[in-house]
Amino acid sequence: MHVVVDLTKCEGYAQCAFLAPEAFRMVGDEALMFDPAPPDELREKVLRAAAACPVQALQVDVADLPAPPPVETMAAAKGEPLRREGRIVIVGASLAGLKAAERLRAEGFTGSLTMIGDEPDEPYDRPPLSKQVQLGWAHSADTALPRRREIDADWKRGVAATALDLERNVVSLADGQEVGFDRLLISTGVRARPWPVPQEAALDGVFTIRTQADAAVLRERLMNKPNRVLIIGSGFTGSEMASVCVDLGIPVTVAEAGPAPLVGALGGVIGRISAGIMREHGVDLRTNTRLNSLRGEDGRLRRAQLSDGTTIDVDVAVVALGGIRNVEWLEGSGLAVGVWGVACDAGCRAFDANGLVTDNVFVAGDVARQPQPMFGYQFLSMEHWGNAVTQAEVAAHNMISSGSDRWPHLEVSAFWSLQFGHNIKSVGVPPMADQIAITQGSVESRHFVAAYGYKGRVVGAVSWNQGKWLGFYQQLIEQAAPFPPPYDMIDPPPDRTPVPAEFPEIARPGRDATVVVTGHDPSERRATLVRTARRH
Repeated sequence: MHVVVDLTKCEGYAQCAFLAPEAFRMVGDEALMFDPAPPDELREKVLRAAAACPVQALQVDVADLPAPPPVETMAAAKGEPLRREGRIVIVGASLAGLKAAERLRAEGFTGSLTMIGDEPDEPYDRPPLSKQVQLGWAHSADTALPRRREIDADWKRGVAATALDLERNVVSLADGQEVGFDRLLISTGVRARPWPVPQEAALDGVFTIRTQADAAVLRERLMNKPNRVLIIGSGFTGSEMASVCVDLGIPVTVAEAGPAPLVGALGGVIGRISAGIMREHGVDLRTNTRLNSLRGEDGRLRRAQLSDGTTIDVDVAVVALGGIRNVEWLEGSGLAVGVWGVACDAGCRAFDANGLVTDNVFVAGDVARQPQPMFGYQFLSMEHWGNAVTQAEVAAHNMISSGSDRWPHLEVSAFWSLQFGHNIKSVGVPPMADQIAITQGSVESRHFVAAYGYKGRVVGAVSWNQGKWLGFYQQLIEQAAPFPPPYDMIDPPPDRTPVPAEFPEIARPGRDATVVVTGHDPSERRATLVRTARRH
C-alpha cells in the first residue's frame, strides 16, 4: 500500500503515530514523519490511522478504501460530447498530473485520457526524497503516490514531449509519436538547477535532488559516511539536507550567497533564527559566501573553493540552487511561455503570446504562472505541494465544464518544512511583505508565529512548531485583515511591534521585454515572443 500525508493540513495531533507507530512518528514537538510504503501487515493499523486523523490529512491507495462516489457538478448533468467522447492529454505525469486525472474521472469524464511523462516511474511524492529517504526511513522507489481513483489512462512513461502544435492540436514526443487532443493540460513542473560549470557538475560526488533516481544515488553515498558534505544554497531543500547530515552524524558545510538561510522565502528576521539553529546543531554555515569552484581528482570531487578565500575538503556536494521550469518544449508553440513558466488565467486556461486566453490548453502545478486576485492580481508561481493539488483539480474541472460552471483558483498557498527537529509552516505569500511581527509565542523557545504585512494588510504567516494556528491566519489573509492583526492573541509575546521583513530585492519577470508587437490596425496587431538567454 502507498501512503501520503498532506502536511499542510496536519496539525500534529499524533493520532496516526499512536495508532500505527511503525508507520508514523513524531519528530520534535509536532512534525510528522511517515513511511510512504508501509508493509501489508500494517494495513489495518494504517487504515485506522487514516480514519482517525482529525483533519483528514492521510491518503492511502484506492484499493484500500471504498471507492469514492462520483462528484456531482452542474456540467455533469448536461452530457456534453467532450465529457463523454473527448480526448484529453496531460503532459507531466507527476503530482499535479495525477490529481487532475483523478478529478477528471471523478467528474464523469469517460473519453480517452493520455498521460505523458519523461520519467519511467509512476507518479511519486517528492518531499520525502530529501527527508525520509535520506534518513533511511524509506526507499526512493517506495514514494509512489496513492491512487485515489482508477483513471483508465494510456500511459506514455519515459518519453518526453518535444513540441506543441496548436493549429493541429497535437503534442509531439521524443520517440516520434504525435498525440492529438481536444483539451491539453500542461503540468511539466520544474527540474533541479544544476551547478552551472558542466565539467565541475559532472564530478563524481556532485548531486542535485529532485527525482527518485537523484534521491537513491545520494542516499547511497551518504550511507558510505563521507568525510564532509558541502551544500550549495540554504533554501528549504538545502536546509533540510543540512539537517539530514546532522542526524546522520556527517560533518556539513553550507555555502549561502545571501545573509541567512531561507531569506528569500521567509525574510531576514526568520533567516537569522534559522541560522542560529543551524549553528547550534554544529553546521558550518558560511553566509554571504559563494562557491567559486569545485575541484576533483581522477573524476571524483575532492575540494571546494569558496569566495571567503577558504578551500575545504569535501567528498559530496549537494547543489540546492532552486529549479528550472520545464518549458523548452513549448518554444514556438505560440503560448505565453518563458523562464518564469506558462501564463494562465485564474481558471488555469493558458494565455497565448498575444495575452489572449485559450479555450483548450490549461496549466497546473509548479510550471503555472497565474494572477492572484488576493494579491493585486499579480502573476505568481507557487512551487508548493498543496498548490499543485488544488490547481490541478480546478484545471481538470474547468477543462470539461461550460463557462458558467468554471471555478477560479483562489487557494491560499501553504507549505511546510521539517529541519533540525522543527516543524516550519507557512501560508500566504510572505515574500510580498514589507513588515513582519511576532504575534504569538517566543522566538527563544522556538515556538512562535510571525505575521507578514504589506501596506497595512496581512499577506502571510509562518509558524515554528505552532502549526495549529495557521488556519486562523489563512482566514486573515482571505479577509484582507489589517496588519498588524488587531486581536488579543493566545500566548502573546512581550513585543508585537512590526519590523522590516528584510526580503532581498528580486528581479521580477515583468520588468523585462517579453514580446515584439507588430501591425497598426487593431485587427492586425500581433505579439511575438522575445527569446532571451536563460539565466543560470
